[in-house]
Amino acid sequence: MSFEMTKGLFKYDFIDQHAILGIPLDAEFNDIRKRYMKIARRLHSDTCSFEDPADKDWANQFLSKVVNPAYNKFSKESDRKEYNLLLATISKRLVKEQAKMQIESAAAKQLATAQNWEEAYKTAVSKLALKQYESVEETQQAIDQISELNMVYLLRKERMGGGGGGVAPGSPAKATTPTSTEKTAAATPATATPAAPPPPKVEPPNSQTAAYCRRAQGFMDSKNYAKASLELREALKRDPKYSQAHAMLAMCYFEQNQATMAKLEMNKALASNPEEPTALEVKKKLEQASAKAKKGDEKPGFFASLFGGKKK
Repeated sequence: MSFEMTKGLFKYDFIDQHAILGIPLDAEFNDIRKRYMKIARRLHSDTCSFEDPADKDWANQFLSKVVNPAYNKFSKESDRKEYNLLLATISKRLVKEQAKMQIESAAAKQLATAQNWEEAYKTAVSKLALKQYESVEETQQAIDQISELNMVYLLRKERMGGGGGGVAPGSPAKATTPTSTEKTAAATPATATPAAPPPPKVEPPNSQTAAYCRRAQGFMDSKNYAKASLELREALKRDPKYSQAHAMLAMCYFEQNQATMAKLEMNKALASNPEEPTALEVKKKLEQASAKAKKGDEKPGFFASLFGGKKK
């Protein structure tokens, strides 16, 4: 089965992983992960809503051969660095060869002349991503158009002196001459403000862990929490400290009225990542259930093991 893509950045012997995932070039990894999970649920054989068997087969093949490798490219730091270097090289090449550049999509043509081009770029990518995986035809068209947008974005950024490293935030700002006010402020001693602590480092899952979590999410969406729990336990065998898997398992336990186990998995998730959104959601649900139980609104014994209630 062929998945040939030949427009936009694909013309430069480059696999445009951003276009495949439908994300802008400066997307953060957490956003990339969320987008990948959404696409995976859409294309996976267990959750795919395509009616035609041939389309379902295409979706499953496209997920394993195109989407998964695209996501994996962002999961390892060494791969990300290599990818960013290629983008920077292509940016310079685009400037040299812009006279020969061919743009086909209306969105890319508009971006080429847009005044507020950075905002216009993100808006255009988001709009295409909404329907990117609704059908086989829309998938291929959207990838082509997003890659053309990426091509025009890189060209305009390089011409402005911004370079091609759009996926690696934190580049040094251009030096400017300080004003007299700034010089005065710099000369005045000030009490040092302690720097904010860095956000917790969240390691991306390996491909097997991601696959188990993806299947688990599918089961959770259909409220089959028992099967979802089995998938998540397998994921944690391979990646015991992966906070998202612990958080998802906590949610499964909560939905099955196993409050003690829910709290245990929630704490493990928050120990690895204090900002894990699913774990924080479980925490909120447990606190709300505890408050109801104290008022006598919960069924007897539901949270007894966790909050010290007495069984009748």
